[in-house]
Amino acid sequence: MQQRASIATLPTFREALGVWAKIGLLSFGGPAGQIALMHRMLVDEKRWIGEQRFLHALSYCMLLPGPEAQQLATYIGWLLHGTRGGLAAGILFVLPGAVVMLGLSGIYALYHDIPAITALFLGVKAVVLAIVIEAILRIGRRALKNRTAVAIAVAAFSGIYVLKIPFPLIVLGAGLVGWLGHRLSPTAFPAGTGPGNGAQPDTHGLIDSLIEQGQLTRTRSSTPRALRTLGLWLLIWLGPILALRLATGADSVWSDIGGFFSVMAVVTFGGAYAVLAYVAQAAVEGYHWLLPHEMVDGLGLAETTPGPLILVLQFVGFLAAFRAPGALDPLLAGVLGAALVLWATFAPCFLWIFLGAPYVEKLRSNQAISAALAAVTAAVVGVIANLALWFALHVLFGATQEIALGALHWEAPVLGSLNGITAAIALAAVIAMLRFKVGALPTLAFGALAGLATLLLA
Repeated sequence: MQQRASIATLPTFREALGVWAKIGLLSFGGPAGQIALMHRMLVDEKRWIGEQRFLHALSYCMLLPGPEAQQLATYIGWLLHGTRGGLAAGILFVLPGAVVMLGLSGIYALYHDIPAITALFLGVKAVVLAIVIEAILRIGRRALKNRTAVAIAVAAFSGIYVLKIPFPLIVLGAGLVGWLGHRLSPTAFPAGTGPGNGAQPDTHGLIDSLIEQGQLTRTRSSTPRALRTLGLWLLIWLGPILALRLATGADSVWSDIGGFFSVMAVVTFGGAYAVLAYVAQAAVEGYHWLLPHEMVDGLGLAETTPGPLILVLQFVGFLAAFRAPGALDPLLAGVLGAALVLWATFAPCFLWIFLGAPYVEKLRSNQAISAALAAVTAAVVGVIANLALWFALHVLFGATQEIALGALHWEAPVLGSLNGITAAIALAAVIAMLRFKVGALPTLAFGALAGLATLLLA
């Protein structure tokens, strides 16, 4: 049997702050890299939490809307130091990337029409397309384990691409299908095989030992506590957004931003790639906050920052407010718009953790819920495929056309408008990432340099 960690004392809050700040500054590489970083630092090096409990927490966070890596940090911070620990961990996970993204958004808004910047983003957009294709393959290998999962993915793609079914309904529908399907036919709709399942080493951390000895009582669930937490965090999350709506009117850009991204916070299952297609289409075609190629530019910027990829939504909020500032200075309006998106996106993440963490073990034992998660993950593959197609149409082609066939209607490229240079950069990026396993950041750097080279050679 392996040696258990010492249970003398919890780390001090100051010590934990240093660790969370380090994780926030180094959390590049998307959720897989971020979770691996936390595992190395918290399980292997600090031994604050054991392998099983770390994976149990991750499985719970994968059930939630929002960025699972940020919520995992919040969960472990809560285990260590209660609410203040969860707040510190969750905020520090987001803050470095949010600051960088805010600066990049301002630079983009002011200078993106300069020829050199335009050429740079020409290559970046092509690489973003390759990154999304790599995400489809990576998630697909994990999620599409049987014919049922493949059918759900195809249905999700068809629903969002040709039937224009809203993304939230696709997510909720897939979850319901998985939950009911498991009850009716467990073999066709098996429970998910996420990180929390399967045999794992019986390693223990400080938190595990304290819980086993009954010294960490905040993990015990109670209805009064849950109701207090729900009421407090609903007020914290939605209070400022409702106040803005009353102060500025239902038709203001502030009401639109607050309302739209609050809905997104509830339905963003499957990570940033899954929700981006819906956000892109709504922001471009519904609210007219930005142009299609600008949405791709924003994702390229988000790929270069630490923190969750969903920070790309901050870029959308910045441009939306920057271009409709009202009586405010445009830059100030952009900053406020970005801050409003951050609030609407991440405040509910703390609600989900502080409300649900005490019930995590009960949720993990529910096979029907696990099957619902598996179905949502399969649907996410189809949704990301739609995102890749949407990006490809607007990155590789200069013009598209709408095709209608009865109730079905979809966007198709005008083949003569293909941009050969962008296509070549995208193909090189796909080969680099899939064949030679080059990381996203070096590939983005290659794309930017290739884009600048087209300006110099023109």
